[in-house]
Order: sequence, then C-alpha cells, then structure tokens
Amino acid sequence: MSARSTPSGSLMGLGAYLLWGLFPLYFHAMAPSGPLEVLANRIGWSLLFCLLVLGVGRQWEWLRPLLRRRRLIAGLTAAALVLALNWGVYVAAVMSGHTSEAALGYFLNPLITVALGVVILKEPLRRLQWVAIGIGAVAAAYLTIAGGRPPWVALTLAVSFALYGLVKKRVGASLPAMHGLTVETAVLMPVAIALLVAIGLGVGGVPMSFAGYGAWHTTLLVLTGPVTAIPLLLFAAAARRVPLVTIGLLQFVTPVMQLLCSLILGEVITPARWAGFALVWVALVVLSVDSWRARGISATS
Repeated sequence: MSARSTPSGSLMGLGAYLLWGLFPLYFHAMAPSGPLEVLANRIGWSLLFCLLVLGVGRQWEWLRPLLRRRRLIAGLTAAALVLALNWGVYVAAVMSGHTSEAALGYFLNPLITVALGVVILKEPLRRLQWVAIGIGAVAAAYLTIAGGRPPWVALTLAVSFALYGLVKKRVGASLPAMHGLTVETAVLMPVAIALLVAIGLGVGGVPMSFAGYGAWHTTLLVLTGPVTAIPLLLFAAAARRVPLVTIGLLQFVTPVMQLLCSLILGEVITPARWAGFALVWVALVVLSVDSWRARGISATS
C-alpha cells in the first residue's frame, strides 16, 4: 500500500462511518412509516440499486460461477438473515426513541467481535484484549443492574453485526461489496415481500404509508437503497487502502454520531446510562491501544 493511497482511503472510510452515523436522523424522518415497512423498503430498493449499478457496468460474469458455489451461497444466506435482524432491530430502536441504546450496541460491537474470535475461531488474545473484554463485560453487567434488565437492543445489534462480520470473513471475503450486497438483498426479497403483505393485512397496527404522505416521504423510502449501498461501497474501498487499525479506529465515529443524534432527537440519557457508556469507552481505549501496539510490533518485525 502506498502512502499516496492512504489519505483517500481514510476519507472514504470516514465518509462511510459519517453516513452510517447520520442514519438515525434519516430513519426518524420516515415517520409515520413503521419499522417493518422501512425494513422491507430498505431490502427492496437496495436490491434494485445494486442491479442498476451492475446493469450499467454490465457486471454479470460473476453470477454464473457463484451459483455453482453452494457453500458460498449458504454462507451469504446466513449473512443475509443476520443482517436483516440487525437492520430490523436498528430501525425499530431508532423509530421508537432508543437511538442511544443502538449507539451502545455499536460501541460494544468491537468487543463482541474479539470475543467471537476467541469462542468460534479459537484465536489467542493478548493481555490488553482480555482486559478490554473484561471491562466490557463489567459494563454490560452494570447496565443490566442499573436498568433493571439487560440492554437487549444494544446486545442484539452488537452480536448480530459481529456475527455478520464473522460469516462474511469466513465465506464472503472473495466477493466485492456490491456483489455480496446484491446476493444478500436478493435472498431477503421474500422476507421483504412477506413484510409488505403482512402490513397490508394489518399486522403490527401501522398502515402502509409509501404513497400516502406525499412525494417527499415516498422519495425517502426509495432512497433507502442508495443510502444503504453507498456507505458500504465507500467502506469496501477504504478497507483496501488503509490499515485495519485505521478502520478499527474510524468505526467509533458512527456510534459517537448516533449518540449525538439521540440527543438531537430529544432522547433522555440517564446518569446510569452515561456511566455505562463511560465503562465501554474505557474498554475501547484499551482495545485501541492494544491495536496500535500490535501494529507497531508487526511493522518492526
């Protein structure tokens, strides 16, 4: 990797995380749509956007070989289902006034990712990584006691996104981001159709809003396609241009912005929740220090 490519890669990565960080404001603006309708639109328009981009570039040669790789298809299907869970819980959290808990989930995500590496991949941990996970566990326990229940939204988002990353690493790393997202959203289209049918039948108690609240509202729902795909493409481009440590540090931009968005949207964060956030931030500082130290050791060896 050349030094020349690093600044552009860092800007692409920063752009991706900034856009992800603004998602709460975007999804909040979609009211009175319900979370199920937003999720269905996000799946459907993301697939259409991907197909349009691939069609313009005439990038179809990868599809036939992919259909013969059953293990990869199975892995991408698993990734798609986990991603749908993540998207659905996130949208529901934001639209129900729990953006701060969603932000907590993405603060916890790096710690959960490291923990999954130990449990599933049997990866050895360095001392500071153990310390970071320990502090994260204390933070989760504290938030459970202080809140009277486990922070289910945060834990679901953190675990689902960590699992998504794990599956993609194991089976989907060979596919470019656009190809992977195309397959995943195609797999989820039956889910999107089922959700729209359910909404039409009155499930969830929130009526269909797509064409009933003006052109601007309809446009917001349609734009969930490019809004979903563009940050992912920026991230994929950045990952090829900057060190993994830089990506790891940039990822904290998103939950910080989500937390700011929760305040903009008028959510009240209790002192106990702030204390829990503080513990998680300490864990992330420890994890970041360990990453920098490991990078320095590998660079000199």
